[in-house]
Amino acid sequence: MTELAGHVVDAFADRIRAIEERDLSPHAIRSYDTRGRLVPEDECGVRTPFQRDRDRIVHSKPFRRLKGKTQVFIDPVGDHYRTRMTHTLETTGIARVVARALRLNEDLVEAIGLGHDMGHTPFGHAGEEGLDAVLNERFGGRFRHNEQSHRIAERLNLTEEVRDGILTHTGEKQPTTLEGKIVRIVDRVAYINHDIDDAIRFGILAEGDLPREELAILGHRGSERIDTLVHDLIETSDRAGDIVQSDEVGSAMLSLRQFMFDRVYLGPITKPEHEKARRTVRAIFEAAIAEGRTPNEATEFVAGMTDRYALEYAARL
Repeated sequence: MTELAGHVVDAFADRIRAIEERDLSPHAIRSYDTRGRLVPEDECGVRTPFQRDRDRIVHSKPFRRLKGKTQVFIDPVGDHYRTRMTHTLETTGIARVVARALRLNEDLVEAIGLGHDMGHTPFGHAGEEGLDAVLNERFGGRFRHNEQSHRIAERLNLTEEVRDGILTHTGEKQPTTLEGKIVRIVDRVAYINHDIDDAIRFGILAEGDLPREELAILGHRGSERIDTLVHDLIETSDRAGDIVQSDEVGSAMLSLRQFMFDRVYLGPITKPEHEKARRTVRAIFEAAIAEGRTPNEATEFVAGMTDRYALEYAARL
């Protein structure tokens, strides 16, 4: 058995190189052409560098804590509301479908998708805004969850391509790989559609509230909208040689996203929850500074919390 295992390990990298050269698009990143890690290390004999990154993310504490960080609603009562982890899994699954269809590197897409929100605060975007505000007021700093995710990726010593995709999944800077561009767009495809589902379940929206013009283009059910968005992304990208949406579908998605910000993310029903989230984050950060933590340490402390732990910790204060 030991002798067989040795033969497998010796042949693994050559076999993967041959498969990728035969099957992947010329525009895809090859697994063994990675620009490397911050700290050089020997590679695994039975996993590519990007597969190894995926495993490091999945086995990390920041990834496990995503199950306790909700998307829109603070620590909601109910088994079926999305968490930051289910969002991550949905994003990754959709992104792999797109990568496979375009013959890009699925393992790279998977690692970026699984790691893109590792640095997110508790309480979703309200928590992020609260931490950014107090950090800026007290010390002139800023907080962005993609930058925090990138810091975690650096600590995990992930490859350059995965770190780049994690950092640029949101914000002004664009990914340097097509695989990273897939995750950047699919992240929005996933959260817009599953947040609609959660908002209807929570009672903030009714089916009839959704904008008709956008639904006529994208579809009336969540699965239809995702199907439309994915097929459009694949076909338009294939024609363009880049990762892009068609004007019609892309505009409809952006319009639906704005509707969600107006009615749900920043709407009157969730406003009290968001204010509570900001107060909670501010109180914990201020207490951490008063205890002698540096601004960076206080930021790390708050950003790593789950919703429930943050609420319990703030209550003890």
